[in-house]
Order: sequence, then structure tokens, then C-alpha cells
Amino acid sequence: MNSKKIITFGKISTSLEKKPAAEDTVEASSSGFGTFGKKREENNVKKMEEIRPEDEEETQNMQATMGITGFGKKAKWFDVQEMLENISKTVSRNKPAAPVTDKSSDEESTETKKSENQESDDEDDDDFIGPLPPSLSANSNVEKKKNVEKKKDDDDEDEDEDDDDDDDEDEDEEEVTLAEKIPCTHEVSMTHGTKAVIAIAADPSGARLASGSVDYDVCFWDFAGMDTSMKSFRTLQPCENHPIKCLQYSTTGDVILVISGSAQAKVLDRDGFEKCETVKGDQYITDMARTKGHTASLNSGCWHPFTKEEYMTCSQDSTCRIWILYRPRGHKSLIKCRAQNGVKTIPTTCAYSREGAAVACGCIDGSIQMWDHRKNFVNPSLLLRDAHAQGNEISSLSFSYLGQMLASRACDDSLKLWDLRAFKSPIFEAQGLFSRYDTTDCMFSPDDSMIVTGESLNKGQTTGRLLFYDSKTFDIVREIPVTNSHVIKTLWHPKLNQVFVGCGNGIVKVYYDPKKSMRGAKLCVIKTHMKQKHIEIMSTQQIITPHALPLFRQDRPKSVRKQMEKDRLDPVKSRRPDLPITSGQGGRVASSGGTLSSYVIRNLGLSKRIEDDQDPREAILKYAKIAEEEPYWIAPAYKKTQPKTIFQADDPDSGPSNKRQKT
Repeated sequence: MNSKKIITFGKISTSLEKKPAAEDTVEASSSGFGTFGKKREENNVKKMEEIRPEDEEETQNMQATMGITGFGKKAKWFDVQEMLENISKTVSRNKPAAPVTDKSSDEESTETKKSENQESDDEDDDDFIGPLPPSLSANSNVEKKKNVEKKKDDDDEDEDEDDDDDDDEDEDEEEVTLAEKIPCTHEVSMTHGTKAVIAIAADPSGARLASGSVDYDVCFWDFAGMDTSMKSFRTLQPCENHPIKCLQYSTTGDVILVISGSAQAKVLDRDGFEKCETVKGDQYITDMARTKGHTASLNSGCWHPFTKEEYMTCSQDSTCRIWILYRPRGHKSLIKCRAQNGVKTIPTTCAYSREGAAVACGCIDGSIQMWDHRKNFVNPSLLLRDAHAQGNEISSLSFSYLGQMLASRACDDSLKLWDLRAFKSPIFEAQGLFSRYDTTDCMFSPDDSMIVTGESLNKGQTTGRLLFYDSKTFDIVREIPVTNSHVIKTLWHPKLNQVFVGCGNGIVKVYYDPKKSMRGAKLCVIKTHMKQKHIEIMSTQQIITPHALPLFRQDRPKSVRKQMEKDRLDPVKSRRPDLPITSGQGGRVASSGGTLSSYVIRNLGLSKRIEDDQDPREAILKYAKIAEEEPYWIAPAYKKTQPKTIFQADDPDSGPSNKRQKT
């Protein structure tokens, strides 16, 4: 019969006591995880021979004779049994010490322990490194705790006395610093053109600024290369006859996204040269998922905050499309915006969250729709239908830098602040902010303490304002009168700490503080406008010595002007063309000139003036006698073959031949 196979597991044990060699051999044989099945025969196994002390002495003598003993360090030898005994002693000593009454005795004991420990450490430093005795560390920790508690008690007493005064001072400082955070002590104007500036973008480093207008132009401004004249170094029309609606630099600042009124978005490099252009979709296909691009004009666009090749656009064809920079022949993802009844609705603005995990769209039906970027874009993750009034475009959506708040600006003259954790009703709301352009935006300050937006000119108003709201109380912190036109675009650059404002009269204003702001417009204000230097020629005096020897004679500068005037008068050298004909004979051109017609007139035409009153028959018969006596044209040609002409003679009685009756 088959015998049962038994699986055995050995015991795993450790002991600190030293055992005899025989027991060690027995335990070694019984330790381990047992055996499975039959034991295999071990082949080609060499037994380890023990190193005898005689052999060690021989190797040491050999190394000494060869001179190898001095190289390197000697390996340390550890006695494990002695180390275990030392550990057991320290464990037995670890007992709570009795309270000591006399300080002198306590100090003496601690000093003696310290001296003993120092001596033992010095002796055993090479052989053994162990922990300090716990009694010393416990006493030192107790003393430290007592000192810290005393200091805390003293500080608390002082703080309780001045607590009320500090609270009042902190409140006053917060109110002052919130208004002083705005860099608006100085301002600079940059002229873009005559039409409204509806798009502004600055690169992350703050070295360049781009502005787009209704007049199809995009201006590039370089702060390091400008002077006080504030002129842009390049102006171009990237989208031909389409207004520029949105501009944004990528996260690295090497390319810029241009959104215009056309159905195709463009990406330009830093110098304004085109890198790629998105494809246009088929406008005769109703299902937008079947087309590779937008079929109607664009409204807005933005870059992904972390993925530098990804950007998003929204269009009048009720879709938002996500693109990859180097694949412009087709979109990566498609988002369809739907109204409450399921029909299409137009997204007027789009934005990424600060982490890039969410995509938000503001639609023309007043709804704010958000999708999770990590999932498919079928159903929105957050949806609020009545965020703004229906039929008014949501012109801007801006996420806070912390990512928990959302600010929305719409053409229903309102600015609202939302908490994404409770996305049902706005936290704060500001009404009466007139907005004429559908690109009027809002944004958070770099520290999320304020919300910035612009106000367009309404009837009866004379200046457009830039408004700063407190994000906690939504009170107006400051109003800045910008210009006598609309305030459309605002941009608070976090690195430069400067505020850029796009106005309706084609001016871009820059607000900064010399103490708090960095670079940017501060570089341009310092540089003076350099005018072109005119070259001044100093005439040198020349001494003329006509009778000097040829060796010492100075060459007079020959003027070419007189020679040119002489050559000009010569018709051959100047290659003068024929002068125009100023007179003629009887309506004909004059018999002069070098053309073929003038030659014919001169040789074959009439050399004498024909009188208008003269009978043409008489004028011809004057030459009849000459033609008969000296024929020149016809008679010589037919002289040999021409028969004699016979003319009929008319009778004077019968009358002319044409009236005679036929017989």
C-alpha cells in the first residue's frame, strides 16, 4: 500500500545562553522547514575545512615576510557572548530610581556616572557601540520638560495681558494690507490700436505680453526690449479677417493659442510664426462626433495647466473639443453641451481647473456644466442650470488658486462666487456690473483674497472702472477709474505682481507698484527713448599750392557734379529719348522724329499744306499733264502689253451718251 507522506516543520528558536557543541549539532539537524519526499543525493559537494590556528600563524608569518601586513585595516573581531552579557546587565539595571533628597548627592552620583560612562566609552569605542543608560536620559528629559513648562507659563501670562490690544491691531492691519496688496500706485499706457482690446495674455515668466483686438491684429510686447515709447515689436493678423477673441500662453510659454471668429484655432510660437492650425469640420454633418473639427466660429479656448501639449476650444456648434498640439488633424475628445430639454446649447466660455482634473463650460442658457477629465465626457459631474439668466452669455469662468472656489461673469450684469463643495447656490453675488462685450472676464488675485473684474460704460457714465472684491465678505476693496471707455480684459500676473487691463479704446494699461512689483513695465519706464543720431560732416580746409612740385602736390578732390551736368546735356551720353511732338500739319503729326510713321510722312506724305477751299478734282488734274508725259507708277508697268485706248466721242447735238436712246 501507498505510505502516507508526512511534511514536518522544524522548531525555530533562539537562546542567549551558550550551549555545548554536541547540542548545537543536534539542534542544527532538527531545525529548518523539514524535507519534502525523498532526499536527493548530493553530488559535487565540497566540505568546508576548519581553519586551524597553526594555519593562521603560518599565513601571518608569510604575510610578514612578504610585507603585506601593513596594507589596509584589520577586521574587527566581535565576541557575541560578551556582547549579550553586557546587554543583560543593562536590562537588569533598568529599574525606576528612588527619589533623591540631597541635591549634592544627586550631582555627585550623576558626575560619577558620567565619568564612568566616558571612560567605558573611550575604552570600548573600537569594539562595541551601545545605547546610553536610560537613567541618565530620563533625568535629562525631566529637567528639559520642567524648563520648557516654566517658559510657557511666563509667556502665557504676558500674552494674556496684551491679548486684547493685539486683536484690535491685527484687525486694523488686515484691513489695511488687503487694500495695499493691489499694485496700483503707478500706471503705464500701451497703445494697441483704435479698436477694443478683447484678448490679453502674458507668458508665465512675465517677459512678454500679447494683445488681440477687434481689428484682427495681435501685438507682441517685449518688456525687456521696450523703452518709454511703449511700442510693440511685432503686429500681425494671424486669422485674416476674424476678430481675436482669446489669447493664452502655454504652461511653458513657448507657444500661444489664438482663438478667433473662424472655426479653426491656431497655435503660434513666441515670435508669431504659425506652428499648427486645427482642421475644419464638415458643416453638412449634423452629428458633431462624426466630424474632426469645429464647424462654426470659436468662442474661447485654454491650455491644460500641466499637460503642455493639450488645449481645449469651444465653438458655436455647441461642442467643446480637446486637442493635442502635434495632432491638429483631429480632436482628441469631444464634449457635447446639452440644455435642460436635451437640445444643443452653445458654450460661450471654457476653463480647466487648477489641477486639470475638471473641465468647466459656461453656456448661453445660463448653465455651468463641469466634467471629470479622468472619465469619458458623456454626463457632467457637476451641473447647475440656473447659474445666470437664460439667453445671456457667460463671458468668463475662473477657478481659484486653491481650487475650491469658482467665479463666473456673465452678460446679465452680474458677478457670482461659487463653492464647488456646495454647488447649488452662489456664496456671493454682485449685480449692476454692465458688460457690453462677451469676453469681459473675472479672475482671482494670486493669494485668492480678492476677485477682479471690469465694468463697461453704461449710458450716463464717463469712466470705466476696475473693481476689486473681497472674496470672504464680497465688499468692494477698491475701485480704479481706468479710462473713458470700456474695461474688458483684466490680468493680474502672479509673478510680476502687475495688473494688465484691456480697454475699449485700443489701450492696454499696466498698473504696478515700484516696491512690490517685479520687472515687467518697470523695465520699460527706466529706459529712455533713443532717437536716431544724425551724421554731422565737418568740412576740412585745404591749402591749394598750384606751383608745387609733383612730389609735394596734393590731389584736388575732383567733383563729379560738373561732369554729370555736362553729360546730361549731351543727348548721346545721357541716352535721351525722342522729345514729344508739340505741333502738326492739318491734324497730322509733324514730319519729324525717328519712328516709322514719321518716316512715311516725311517721304511719302504731303509736304505742302492743302487748302480746305480747293476743289479736290482740280488738285488732282494739276498733275495730269505730268503723269501723261512722265509716268511713274502705272504706265511703265503696262507699257509693253497695254493696248491703245479708244474713247467714244460724244456728238454735241445728241447730248451725252447715257441719255441717248438705244437703237
